Amino acid sequence: MANVEYRNIAKSYGMVQVLKQVDLDIADQEFAVLLGASGCGKTTLLRMTAGLETISSGDLVIDGVRMNDVHPRARNTAMVFQNYALYPTMNVFDNIAFSLQIKKLPPAEIRERVERIANILNLSPFLKRFPRELSGGQRQRVAMGRAMVRDAEVFLFDEPLSNLDAKLRAQMRVEIRQLHEDLNTTTIYVTHDQIEAMTMADKIVLMKDGLIEQVGTPEDLYDRPATLFVADFIGSPPMNFVQGVIHHEPGQSFVEHETLRLPLGRTIEAPAGTAVTCGLRPQELALVDEGDFRGKVKLVEKTGADQNIHLESSGVEIIVTVPRAQAVTIGSHVGLQPDHDKLHLFDADGRRMAAEGRAIT
Repeated sequence: MANVEYRNIAKSYGMVQVLKQVDLDIADQEFAVLLGASGCGKTTLLRMTAGLETISSGDLVIDGVRMNDVHPRARNTAMVFQNYALYPTMNVFDNIAFSLQIKKLPPAEIRERVERIANILNLSPFLKRFPRELSGGQRQRVAMGRAMVRDAEVFLFDEPLSNLDAKLRAQMRVEIRQLHEDLNTTTIYVTHDQIEAMTMADKIVLMKDGLIEQVGTPEDLYDRPATLFVADFIGSPPMNFVQGVIHHEPGQSFVEHETLRLPLGRTIEAPAGTAVTCGLRPQELALVDEGDFRGKVKLVEKTGADQNIHLESSGVEIIVTVPRAQAVTIGSHVGLQPDHDKLHLFDADGRRMAAEGRAIT
């Protein structure tokens, strides 16, 4: 297998710069997810890795070898596309075997490799079927099999589950991750779906406007978002934000927004009057009779075992996630109690602030 290194990678189409000085290391056998909204550059970076896009500047290094000018066929990468890209006139066996047939490998070796992969992907009963005779999940497995049969050093997935329904997406997430554990390959996976990223990744690379916003484990991005963008992007329901200014009293600091006064649970060094944004995750707020502040219930959104309570407090929209069994009435006023140890502070530039109130650089 192989590690993948991006060194000051940039990509432009004429005057439009799509990627801007991307520096990133993906370790051997790591499952890395490139995450971000449409247009952030994640698929372009993946296609550059496969050799389907040229690199405007910088270096792509795989297993210590510079790949900028290496032909896609010589890179020993395998890519699974969003639209499957199966050959409709070929059956499953020939779709999986196609790259091996192009290499003119012995027929016995081709059959052995295809049957081995088909067995791993539970496709053995379907080898004589054509793509039109398969379900969406089966077609996706065929596309994965076509990549796996090459024994590539790096597997590349470009939003492979976007065409599947919700239940099948959940099933395929598990299957892809299990395959990664079984094969121990280096995997780079592109998605705009944070649930896919959080459940599958060893490392998440969150991108915005051609730049990397934060790199880390799913826990890093959820528990310690580096910027407001990361805090807002990661988490469902999204993080609540209260914009205000710092106020101090002996032994205690607050974020003040109009009549809302939110204790921070500690004294911080930021001067009084400093503009900040305080982030509170819906799961880290509790509904109580009396709390740090109060809100009016506007909507109750039931999601199964839990319910999302939408409230308004001093003009700020707040969402709280509580168990379904907790009775809540629309129009009632309730107390809200945050977990002070899990409050997130961001400065006026949207950068995370340390516990003592300094911006983290």
